[in-house]
This record gives sequence, structure tokens and C-alpha cells, in this order.
Amino acid sequence: MVTPSDFCIRERPLNQCHIAIEGAIGVGKTTLTRKLADKLGSSTFFEQVDDNPFIELFYQDPTRHALSVQLSFLFSRLKHWQSLNQQDLFSQGIISDYLFAKDHIFATVTLSDEELALYDQVARLIQVDLHRPDLVIYLQSKPDVIMERIRRRNRSMERGLNMDYLQKIITAYDQYFFHYKEAPLLIVQTDRKNFADNEDAVDSLIERIGNMTSQTEFWADYS
Repeated sequence: MVTPSDFCIRERPLNQCHIAIEGAIGVGKTTLTRKLADKLGSSTFFEQVDDNPFIELFYQDPTRHALSVQLSFLFSRLKHWQSLNQQDLFSQGIISDYLFAKDHIFATVTLSDEELALYDQVARLIQVDLHRPDLVIYLQSKPDVIMERIRRRNRSMERGLNMDYLQKIITAYDQYFFHYKEAPLLIVQTDRKNFADNEDAVDSLIERIGNMTSQTEFWADYS
């Protein structure tokens, strides 16, 4: 468990920290990652979703392709986060638009009990120590708001995504972060504070991060 004295923001400038941004599909992770990195002069570290050859097939037929898509993500994300371990995070901060743990969050939703057991067995065999972020920002929003954002960005691979699946993903994320203790956590409600549309929202977020005093805090500033 971490304490406020462990906060990167107490030890060095925010632009020298690793901040991970998480949340359900379409909630605005990548947009906020870019905008926050621009404000802080930090590097970015983006999830490589387009590299997964099974993702479109999964949205078309989830039952058939769930295990394939999850194992593909597991190996690609592991390789990606291992590359992060090689970077000098103390000379320049980094903003990532996902946690490595997201792979297991999705696996609990997409896989059957038998498939999840196999997935967990593989994950244990390849488990390595990975860099822990200094701060995690968990973006929350209602399913209907997220679906509208997904519709507006109009990605071909996401056209088969339905509300039932999205709700399951949101629930899995909420359950995961309800118990999260690995790093300081700021939960941000984004129904009315869309970082894509509000340029001042990122400045407000940076100020809110600077005011954190406990391990887990919630921000729903609707001003």
C-alpha cells in the first residue's frame, strides 16, 4: 500500500512522473494522454490496439475469438511494458493511456471460466516485474455517454461493440479500482467534463492532482 508521502508529485515535478490513464473503451484515455503530455512536456506511451489481428473478428463473434484476442493482447502488452522498463523516467515524465493490468480486466469479461483458467496459467508463466506508475487516473462515464463518443469517433473495428458488452467492461473496471492499492489513484467523472472538448479541463486536472493528500480520491468538478 502507498501513502501520501510516496506520491511522485511530493518528491519531484509532475513532468518527471509516470502517470497512467485508464478507463473503459471510448471514455477518453488517449485524448487526455495527449493533452496532459502536451501540458507537462512529457513523453507518451500508447496502447497498440491496431496491432491485434483478432480485434475486429472479436467484435463480430466474441465467443469464437475471445481467447485469441486476449492472448494476443497479453503478449503484445507484455512486450510493450517491458520496453517501458528500459526508459529513463526520471529525466522526462511519461503519460500512458493504459495499465498492463487492463489485459486481465478484459479477460474476466470476455473469457469463459475454462478459457480464463488457461489464460491465467499462461499469464503466470510469463509474469515479470513491470514498472509501477506513480499515479493512476481512472476515467469514469455513463455507458450511454461513452457509446455516443464511440459513435462520433467512428472506428471500423468498434462498430460491432454493443451496450451490454460495454456495461460489463465498466463494471469490471469499477470492481478492479475499488480494490486498487498499487499506486495513488484519482477517479475522474467525465460525463460533463470531456477533455476532448474543454481546453481548460486539463489545467483543472493538473491542479486537482497537486491537491491530492490521500491514496484514493474522487473528482467530479462540474463547474
